[in-house]
Amino acid sequence: MIARRSWTDAIPHLVLILGVAVFAFPIYVALVGSTWDAGTIGRGRLPLVPGPDGWANYDQALFGDRGGRISYVPVSQMMWNSFVMAMVITVGKIVISLLSAYAVAFFRFPGRMVFFWMIFITLMLPVEVRIVPTFEVISDLGMVNTFAGLTVPLIASATATLLFRQFFLTIPDELVEAAKIDGAGPMRFFFDVVLPLSRTNIAALFVILFIYGWNQYLWPLLVTSTREMETIVIGITKMLGTSDAQTDWNLIMATTILALLPPVAVVIAMMRTFVKGLVDGDK
Repeated sequence: MIARRSWTDAIPHLVLILGVAVFAFPIYVALVGSTWDAGTIGRGRLPLVPGPDGWANYDQALFGDRGGRISYVPVSQMMWNSFVMAMVITVGKIVISLLSAYAVAFFRFPGRMVFFWMIFITLMLPVEVRIVPTFEVISDLGMVNTFAGLTVPLIASATATLLFRQFFLTIPDELVEAAKIDGAGPMRFFFDVVLPLSRTNIAALFVILFIYGWNQYLWPLLVTSTREMETIVIGITKMLGTSDAQTDWNLIMATTILALLPPVAVVIAMMRTFVKGLVDGDK
């Protein structure tokens, strides 16, 4: 019976290990490929052990502007553009969603639910539906090829507003009344009570929204036309070139590994709070 139970308990672990291997192997191949020269990769005989050209490839990718066959923006510049875009989108979404959800949950004013449902309905509109008029507005305002153009249209989030509102509704009325008795105004109640209670939710949304902003492709592709404003996702696509003869696979793989580092660092740094914000039911 004990042996059978041990075997049964081992099955989920085997499935998880297999799943990790399936997802991790392509990343490992990219990591190994980033340490070899383009010729070795181009011949289709890539070893599964690291090569001798790792430092040179990463240095060339980060600070160079030309590979063996094509020119490109230094990866350090593209990563900075993506980082600024992701951070502004993340912080902007959280701040706007917190304030809008706070207003809907704790204030009573005419049309309160109308405004909430107007926000909620935007969840039904995919980005592609409104991307053309949004680009027209950004173009008319002269915000093409600027960080404002990259970030401002994406800093409102109906999803985050809905999640914060639902959480705010779980805050006991007794806590609100106690704050009023102590003389706390709306903003003091927000900063001293609501924000501390929301930190796990904020952490969970921060991770999700940072990755969302970092991985943006369609909007940066439309709103940027200069090499200096390219994001890392756009840069990797352009580095692929138009044929195999123009592809520096070693630099592309090095760039891909570098592009993984900021999201992975954010997830690792906020893992405990992130998981708690997702699974904690004791609000």
